[in-house]
Amino acid sequence: MTKNKLWYTSPAKGWAQGLPVGNGRIGAVVIAEVLKEVWSMTEITYWSGQPEYVQGAGGGKEAIEEMRSHFFAGDYAGGDQLAKRYLQPAKQNFGTNLSLCDVVVEFQPAVSAGQLNANGGEQEPIVYRELDLGEAAVRTEVRSSEGADKADKAVKAVKIDKADKTGQTESALFTREVLATHAEDLVVGRVRSAVQSGLHFTLRLEGRTSEFKAESDHQELSEIRFHGKAVETIHSDGSCGVSSAGVVKVEAFGGTVSSRDGIIKVIGADEAVIYFAVNTDYKQEDDSWSNRAAEQVKGAMAKGFDRLKAEHMADYKPLFERVKLDVGTTEAAKLPLDARIRRFKEGKLDDPALVELFFQYGRYLTIAGAREDSPLPLNLQGIWNDGEANRMAWSCDYHLDINTQMNYYPTEIVNLGESHVPLMDYVEELAKAGRTTARDLYGADGWVAHVFSNAWGFTLPGWQTGWGLNVTGGLWIATHLMEHYEYSLDERFLREQAYPVLKDAAAFFLDYMTEHPKYGWLVTGPSNSPENSFYTSKPEESGQQLSMGPTMDMVLVRDLLQFCLKAARELQRDEELQEQWSAALAKLPPLQIGKQGQLQEWLEDYEEAQPEHRHLSHLTALYPGNQIHPERTRELADAARVTLEKRMGQSNLEDVEFTAALFAIYFARLQEGSRALKHVSHLIGELCLDNMLTFSKAGIAGAETNIFVIDGNFGGAAAIAEMLLHSLSGEIELLPALPQEWQEGSVSGLRAKGGFEVDIEWSGGELRTVSIRSSSPGRTVLIRHKDKQTRLELAQGETVQLNANLHNLNGEFLNSVSSGRKANETLTTDRRNP
Repeated sequence: MTKNKLWYTSPAKGWAQGLPVGNGRIGAVVIAEVLKEVWSMTEITYWSGQPEYVQGAGGGKEAIEEMRSHFFAGDYAGGDQLAKRYLQPAKQNFGTNLSLCDVVVEFQPAVSAGQLNANGGEQEPIVYRELDLGEAAVRTEVRSSEGADKADKAVKAVKIDKADKTGQTESALFTREVLATHAEDLVVGRVRSAVQSGLHFTLRLEGRTSEFKAESDHQELSEIRFHGKAVETIHSDGSCGVSSAGVVKVEAFGGTVSSRDGIIKVIGADEAVIYFAVNTDYKQEDDSWSNRAAEQVKGAMAKGFDRLKAEHMADYKPLFERVKLDVGTTEAAKLPLDARIRRFKEGKLDDPALVELFFQYGRYLTIAGAREDSPLPLNLQGIWNDGEANRMAWSCDYHLDINTQMNYYPTEIVNLGESHVPLMDYVEELAKAGRTTARDLYGADGWVAHVFSNAWGFTLPGWQTGWGLNVTGGLWIATHLMEHYEYSLDERFLREQAYPVLKDAAAFFLDYMTEHPKYGWLVTGPSNSPENSFYTSKPEESGQQLSMGPTMDMVLVRDLLQFCLKAARELQRDEELQEQWSAALAKLPPLQIGKQGQLQEWLEDYEEAQPEHRHLSHLTALYPGNQIHPERTRELADAARVTLEKRMGQSNLEDVEFTAALFAIYFARLQEGSRALKHVSHLIGELCLDNMLTFSKAGIAGAETNIFVIDGNFGGAAAIAEMLLHSLSGEIELLPALPQEWQEGSVSGLRAKGGFEVDIEWSGGELRTVSIRSSSPGRTVLIRHKDKQTRLELAQGETVQLNANLHNLNGEFLNSVSSGRKANETLTTDRRNP
């Protein structure tokens, strides 16, 4: 069964064809060849740099008011110069997440190449590789070749999951399996030979930084101990970074094991198990971390591979199996994954199961990359790292102007709320650091963070105000606290974590915003709309980026104040603040429609300097926000559609992974399923490596090569989920953007806001049945599908099944209405630019 497998019939040629495993802290990309296997190892806290405060020129409120006077007077260039003077800190030891090392295993066959093959020829053996999403394991088989077409033979051959009791398939000469177990917090692999005593290999480590040392243990001949330090000279001074210490241990069954000069050698074994453990001194209070890896390996060896795998499965499988999706299967699904991706690139989209696989891959990467106890959240590359972003002006960090946000777009709806927890904790720490920035730079209360951050909670603007002065970057990532609560309804989380952090964010914006002298609106600024630019009315001025009250800022502030107001009422506290928030909400600018019918990106109807730009930040009002809806705010939805079509119409569109995902998400929210599916298909065919990890194209944003960026995997998964289910507090929309290409199908286990879980079946492109389960006590929810709606009240643990007409299949009475929906309270005013 290959439904939830990434499988190939050729060896991996480099990192882009390797297959990722992870346990929420340690990541490995397994690059499997015929007689060589490389584990590219990473660890989420292995950062260069150090925590330090970069002293800016500051100037406080007086400097901010001076800047604003220029912007309000139409002198954007003058305001920009002042911003550079006061709000552009020098780059110091910000750092980046780095690759740790490579585990290199090289095999020597016990027989000649000719004897490897049944016909005695000299043909290369076949390599079959797979990543099994259902088991979170990478497997490789080296099989004898009989001169048949390799791909055809691999398709017809008995697959690994039908192996006999020895773990070998009929034609397999060697089998290799690698998994990253969260239960034991290490990576483990097993190698087996079909030939008795036929396993011969060497194992060594190759460090990825200049400060890395691996050495044999003279008392433990099957062990290598290593020490490293995350140092580099592009994002820091080359002297500071997190230290690591780890152990690699080989346990052989049969044969002999020896080690010398940091190389382990195995001769004549039947089977071998490789254990890899590593820890760092990130936020450690003593030196006990440095000996932890040896203890972890010792404990793992006492259990052995089979028990480790069983515990790994018990820990992982219940998470993965929460959601199932079926949108159909065609003959194309019988091809290896790299061939299926190429078919999408060629426009052959008759492979719905590939979209389904991409969706489940996004869920797999979420579980593998972020667990409830992960020390840091997913960064620009999740927890994996090919090193490309680190060697240039890019950085493998926490981009707060879409990338980190998109990493967590699908988390709640795809039923993996536990994986959201590390981000909640990170934002809480970011808020603490951001208080200093709010005070020193703006003379304001509360906290603020800008365009990106690092492992230590960097909150200052970036080192160029044009893209770095994104004053709502911290608020944008903090909206995930709102989402986590809206799905879980965890009152303790709201009281102890979400509300205090968001209340302090609101304190900053109440103190920081100013009244616009022309409109009387409360606006932010100076700030930018990441990372876009515009032309002013002055022909002598080049493209500008800073202005007052860009749309994205105001969308996020509105959502913040509304959430704080609702939370304070639920918690019955802060009545005085409630009055202040209500007053501020009444003075925020509305969403506006420009002269070309587009949703304005800025307070004024500026002309875009880069209409082909990859960012679409102002459409946060459409997703993940809900201030724009195709039915409740139709004119604004039409304006959002114009914005998308204008952007897509540019011949030189910056075609990158997160933009393709955004197009898909936005069209799903606009209830245009086939258009959403088109962009998901483009993402898969044009912007995926052979291992289906997404990338940003060379030449865009200073990228020297195609750069692996994981947000496209998550954004694409979110778009697919959004086609099938949309929810607000107290409202669930079924199949809001079902593509016409998916005539038959089902999905189970998706989550909706309010503590609900939803299963849906459809046939002939129409809803067939739906089941709604509640995990919260006494919740009322409105179920909608097309022109039908039904209001339910479910007790905790109760399940209700409905038919296509939203009638209860159990025959109980429901309040059903076939038409005439009552619109929910609209959060924005649809108003033309005054």
